[in-house]
Amino acid sequence: MRENVVEELQQMQSNDETKRKMLDILKRFHSEEETESMDEDYSTVSEEIIQRILSGDQVDFDDLSAAEKKQFQRALASGELSKMIEPWDPWWLKPCARTISLSQEGTQLIQALDKQEASVLPQEDLESNQASEIPPGPESPLLPISKLSSTEPSPLLAVHLVDILYSYCFALRLYNGEWQSDTIGSAMVVLSVSSVLGEGRQPETVLEALSHCLEQICSPAYRHMGGLQLGLVLVEDVISLLSLGGPALVCSLCDLQRLIQTGERELKSEKPKKYTRVEIRSKLKLAGRKIYFMMCWVHEQPGEAWSSLAAILGAEKSSAVDYYGGSKQAVKTNNKGETRGKVLVEET
Repeated sequence: MRENVVEELQQMQSNDETKRKMLDILKRFHSEEETESMDEDYSTVSEEIIQRILSGDQVDFDDLSAAEKKQFQRALASGELSKMIEPWDPWWLKPCARTISLSQEGTQLIQALDKQEASVLPQEDLESNQASEIPPGPESPLLPISKLSSTEPSPLLAVHLVDILYSYCFALRLYNGEWQSDTIGSAMVVLSVSSVLGEGRQPETVLEALSHCLEQICSPAYRHMGGLQLGLVLVEDVISLLSLGGPALVCSLCDLQRLIQTGERELKSEKPKKYTRVEIRSKLKLAGRKIYFMMCWVHEQPGEAWSSLAAILGAEKSSAVDYYGGSKQAVKTNNKGETRGKVLVEET
């Protein structure tokens, strides 16, 4: 996350207001840290760094002292630096998402143009084509489920879809819509949130799937991103995707498959062993297969199935909101056997 913010800040046009904001943030968090721990010796932002920022020079994270790095990380964790980044509008909330169409085989109706074809487009059409943020659908026809499995699909696939879509929405919101900026990191986020893709679980109810997802979002690893409040926003994201119908769901799963496969390829070529590469690559490969199976299954389902699933998910979200009254507290789920007839989450 720190690397993403640093990269974003480097791309911003320097101006006095931005520079002053950065200095204020660093100085404010230095003062708070001094108050909390008088025994530790922290210096203020060095005069050299201040002058470099004011003169418009680029300041890298490695240029900061140990104390300044800690202050920067505190500002990052608190969300102060996130306020300097323009919020991303999810593609599934845009009006154009309601008009997605796919072929009978599940492929995108409009294929990407090559450079020669794109060069002859009228300017307004070219701009319209480039402005579309809807992830493209499959390039090859989707296989029938009967060719992927000799047995009948599990009746729990709709529940598993909720789990998978939730992890996709979180990964895109976490990376501000640009999962390509950190393909391995975004893939790891998906595995950590989705019990179906990351742990091979098979939740049996929407409540169980939702409980696990909320528990992950409210865990120490992610709760600084918004906790339960963000968790409920993500539920609304999934409801929005379901309400768009099959074509939008296929496009989202196709985008998620690209995310997972790109992360797998990058992990394979990565020299520093940041992760247990064999184990993680195996998980990513299996996750990619599950997503493709889910994509094919979704394509074969009737449109009314998604409105029903969205209604069930909406009812579970309302129960959580009624119980907590919009609380931002971290949450902990009940065990699988205790979810029926009990509250969705418990405060920790």
